[in-house]
Amino acid sequence: MEPELIADYACVTGEGPLWHPEERAVYWLDIPRGRIFRYDADTGHHEQVYEGDMVGGMTLQADGKLLLFMSRGAVKTWDHGHMETIIPEIPDERETRFNDVIADPEGRVFCGTMPTKDRLGRLYRLDPDGSYRIILEGIGCSNGMGYTPDLKQMYYTDSTALRIYKFDYDRASGEITNQRVFVQTQQGEGLPDGMTVDAEGYVWSARWDGSCLVRYAPDGSEERRVYFPAKKVSCVILGGEDYTDMYVTTAGGQNKAEEGSGAGALFRLNLGIRGVPEFRSRIGL
Repeated sequence: MEPELIADYACVTGEGPLWHPEERAVYWLDIPRGRIFRYDADTGHHEQVYEGDMVGGMTLQADGKLLLFMSRGAVKTWDHGHMETIIPEIPDERETRFNDVIADPEGRVFCGTMPTKDRLGRLYRLDPDGSYRIILEGIGCSNGMGYTPDLKQMYYTDSTALRIYKFDYDRASGEITNQRVFVQTQQGEGLPDGMTVDAEGYVWSARWDGSCLVRYAPDGSEERRVYFPAKKVSCVILGGEDYTDMYVTTAGGQNKAEEGSGAGALFRLNLGIRGVPEFRSRIGL
């Protein structure tokens, strides 16, 4: 099945698709332009719903609001135009922004930041009480995350290292330990970017500058590739009524001549492979 182009806003960095089951809608980002979009899966209507400070990632809160991870380390809730601040800034992140986030089963959020001019990026863990701590440092480009079906391991992508790592994950404490390489991608085939894990425990990794999604078996072997008419395939999520609708974002929309006709767009694909609902954050609830 060919990917179906759903919406094209010529995003510079289309990213972070998020399925909202109550609304039966997909939200996604254009990070550098500070835009959020919404696609209604029932009606096919799509629109831009936010423009402002950059948003590098978002989760769905337990109460249905979006939790936005922004520039300067700011974290805010968004509810159809109404915003409230949870964290106004993280002083060490004033010169950078968040990039890709994921909630865990207990409502915490693992949230990565981009490098500054003086140091590499970090991975933070934000706890429901609003406190945060650094989990990892020295990250080239903090990116896609996911969990194994048994919730005993967590995946984490460092794009510039060309690696998807695997950690042991402790649900009770939120600690991650025993870092090892799950997948080492090859130079010249693009960078591993956003990701999700399907109901069978297979990892779907978007390939920035690789024009594809790659599906990896739990042992790290490549199972298939799905190609898109865009070089920069940035992220993927499974949604829809039975979680078999795959929504995929691409980047490079400001230069379609070089980046491909589908650059900066949102695509949908259904391969009959089921996903699982994303965990919801409970920050401040």
